[in-house]
Amino acid sequence: MTRVWFSQALETTATFWRVLRRDGVMLGFTTHDRDLWFDGLSHRAAPGMLPSAIRRSAGFEADSAEVEGALSHDSISAFDLAIGRFDGARILIGVVDWESLERHVIYRGSIGSVTEEAGAFTADLVSRKAELQRDPVPRTSPSCRAVFCGPGCTLSAARFTQRGTIASFDATGNAVTVSTAAPLSNLVGGSLRWLGGPYAGQTTDIVAMVSGGLVLSTPLDSAPPVGTVVEMREGCDRTLDTCATRFANALNFQGEPFLPGNDLITRYPVPSQ
Repeated sequence: MTRVWFSQALETTATFWRVLRRDGVMLGFTTHDRDLWFDGLSHRAAPGMLPSAIRRSAGFEADSAEVEGALSHDSISAFDLAIGRFDGARILIGVVDWESLERHVIYRGSIGSVTEEAGAFTADLVSRKAELQRDPVPRTSPSCRAVFCGPGCTLSAARFTQRGTIASFDATGNAVTVSTAAPLSNLVGGSLRWLGGPYAGQTTDIVAMVSGGLVLSTPLDSAPPVGTVVEMREGCDRTLDTCATRFANALNFQGEPFLPGNDLITRYPVPSQ
């Protein structure tokens, strides 16, 4: 029998929510005055954050919710928010009976934008129903639509991934020098994942190569320690020529490089001289 919540004048009910970050870290919180343990996770009390304004609808429009609070809990630091550890994290919000631990999830979604002001933060949540608004039909393009080493590409990610260590950091150009045996030019357009240091678990894109260093897409607030281990994956410019000559994978190219484009419409005949 399904419980009817808030049907009594006095109930032993608290709110709980979980944060499942993209780096694999899972955090649990509750509005109760003591920690609650259920589903194999300790939900910490008094975390300094509170879900509010949760709206659910029966239609296809996305549900809305917000989480706001102060940076008062050790597991939610301003540094982690600033470098994006919570960006795109999955969110579950529900109610729990703090005596019987009977519980029910009322909202599922992910963290959208996070703003901070005067030591307080506000996070906009995006419900899972927002996925229904995405257009699943692929569009034609001269470049490959597949994610490199992902579905459709079929190449092995391990084959094009190698580890290295940070040798130096240029704060002006946001570039790192990496000690690795792989050609640095092949890493442009790829990604760099931190395996140690203050940014451990974070992944950033490699956008260019300059003076033997790799320019990162995400600005680094502090210099990574020399010797920090990183994992790098090569990049692909998504052209048919690269796919065929460098990767020998033209058979799985997910694009239409020879399909006439809109410029064909603007052409008009020119009389011969």
